[in-house]
Amino acid sequence: MKFPFVRTLTLAAAIAVAWNCSEEAVADQGGEQQAAAETLPTRWIFQGDVTYVIVANEQGFTVLDGEGNAIGAYDVATESIIGMQGEPLAAGIDLAECTQIDSDGTVHNPDGSIYTADGTMIQPPVVPESSSSETIYPDPESSADIALSSASIEPTSAEVDPESSANVEPARSSSSVKSSSSAKSSSSVKSSSSSKPASSASDNSRCPNIQVKGGGGSGWATRYWDCCAPHCSWPQNTGYLSKTCDSRGKNPVGGGGSICSGGGQTTCTSHIPFTIDGCTDMAFAFAAVPASNGGDCGKCFQLTFKGTGKYSTDANHKAIKGKKLIIMTTNIGGDVQQGQFDILIPGGGFGMFNGCSQMGWNIQNSEQYGGLLSDCEKEKNYKAAAVLTCLQDKCKSSFGSDEEAKKGCMFLADWMHAAGNPEHDYVEVECPQELKQKY
Repeated sequence: MKFPFVRTLTLAAAIAVAWNCSEEAVADQGGEQQAAAETLPTRWIFQGDVTYVIVANEQGFTVLDGEGNAIGAYDVATESIIGMQGEPLAAGIDLAECTQIDSDGTVHNPDGSIYTADGTMIQPPVVPESSSSETIYPDPESSADIALSSASIEPTSAEVDPESSANVEPARSSSSVKSSSSAKSSSSVKSSSSSKPASSASDNSRCPNIQVKGGGGSGWATRYWDCCAPHCSWPQNTGYLSKTCDSRGKNPVGGGGSICSGGGQTTCTSHIPFTIDGCTDMAFAFAAVPASNGGDCGKCFQLTFKGTGKYSTDANHKAIKGKKLIIMTTNIGGDVQQGQFDILIPGGGFGMFNGCSQMGWNIQNSEQYGGLLSDCEKEKNYKAAAVLTCLQDKCKSSFGSDEEAKKGCMFLADWMHAAGNPEHDYVEVECPQELKQKY
């Protein structure tokens, strides 16, 4: 499908004027009034028989028509547009196949080309060998025309971020389904740090032999760490109990209730993601799955990253293409979707509950959904190389003397290359001993 640029000043002007006028109507649909922000929202342009402008906001995605009128919302899970009265308007609209306009006017085409707001090419098209699609180039005179008023709200995730509440029982753990990477731009430049190191046989000579056990599918990974006692540590939920630890996450304990409901049990910091020597392209972690998979405590899945992001793709996503993450389920989330795995990563965002106030970590003011990575994406305008460096710095400075938590945060920066909401193929596997002994 080809999505050329909208070529009229009328559309840009109408959107800029109508966005502020339509905020109240959109807020009524979402349940609360949106706040103005200093930056422009990220938006996606779909131009087929009907033109749609999909705009990121704090509640999800608002959809405008070609004249800038708010007409509904975009549902990420179904890739469809729903009207103001709940009626279906369009289906099969993949944001990755739309033209994306960043907050600074940078234009990202579905073919991989990137242009500045004034029409200067800063990255040429990347066309797969198997693709027969015609490359669409922007009109330099119009590429900067699709800009919303500076009074519009800043981009955030419908995750939706890049990026889960796990509390079916009283104040259990939450997962960050709203990771802020969901409405992100790709990086406008390539950097040497964005290339995945070439692996050799010796790099992976000590990887465990992972045995496929069941079916799978496709999805994406988010991140969270709320310090709450996980769902799978409650005896009424499973016979295969995940361990919990004291209020600082260090010493295993049993009983006493979750820190998030007045008790003393927390997520153990030993549940950080980890790698093993001699196994470069495989890592291990614990995660939350959808609440509908409540019986999945102790199950394991292999995620193979595709090198793409759910909402946008940049150099950081490409750097982890082909890497495999083996996860073991310790939690569930009522807002985690099918195919989504919410990875336990310190500093990954609290989600709906925050039991980390006693940990001594300097993360209390980080993004609720998406955590430190989301902070960096906003601070660095979603530029891949700058985001990666920023996250490395924040991981080193945010956890004080808690070296274990710091190491877990650095996993997101180093092994996962600061890739927000990376897409993957997954399959159920037999749990390796490396995870079972930590569970």
